[in-house]
Amino acid sequence: MNKDEITFQKRLVDLSNQAFSRNIVTFSDFLNLNELNILHTTPKNMFSARYETFGGYEFAERQMVAFLPDALYYEYKYPIRVIEITPVNEKFAEDLSHRDYLGALMSLGIDRSRFGDILVEETLALLFAHEEIADYVTEQLTSIRHTTVNAHIRDTEEITYEPSFQNIHSNVPSLRLDAVISSAFPMSRSKMIPYIEGGKVYVNGKQITSNAYQLKDGDIISVRGLGRLVYDGVEKETKKGRFFLRLRKFE
Repeated sequence: MNKDEITFQKRLVDLSNQAFSRNIVTFSDFLNLNELNILHTTPKNMFSARYETFGGYEFAERQMVAFLPDALYYEYKYPIRVIEITPVNEKFAEDLSHRDYLGALMSLGIDRSRFGDILVEETLALLFAHEEIADYVTEQLTSIRHTTVNAHIRDTEEITYEPSFQNIHSNVPSLRLDAVISSAFPMSRSKMIPYIEGGKVYVNGKQITSNAYQLKDGDIISVRGLGRLVYDGVEKETKKGRFFLRLRKFE
């Protein structure tokens, strides 16, 4: 690890130690894939307290870490608020992209670690943000590009977001990681290898650099620059040793 990554790992260890010594739940900011990889590859004996991760909904890519003391017998709640962003006048609203929403938030001076995923659905977007910045966002986010918008806080219990998937049924010669992801994206196995060996592929937040990595049912695979998918396992194996897979690709 480089210097910044070591510093980040120490910060996680410190949060774990605080949870253990003070007998409280401690939370990180939202972690990106690289930071989640540091978390998941840090030896468990370095953490005084166990941890869980969550990003506001089941398939969140950016997630917070909660370090939990052993004596925790009560329910706890992540400091996450959901902000719904809608145009004031839908008739005159522009077709806004994820990049547009992200740019508008960054222009408010908010650090990227303070908010998680941005889910865009037609003229509506859901932003998962740290509770400490939620009011600021609702007050200051009034326009995106040339579209005037409203932003208001929704209770996380009100959100029942279900991502859209493209179902893929593929036929592959092996269950190696490179074979599986090449069947989901329009690339040959040889073209997928640089993505894997270049550190651009993550499985459940953990960076995987081995082409031969064996997936498990339910694994969430992220390929930076290409997208994400869920590996749902093998439907059947042919007599010639080929495998029919079930995959769901995030749309």
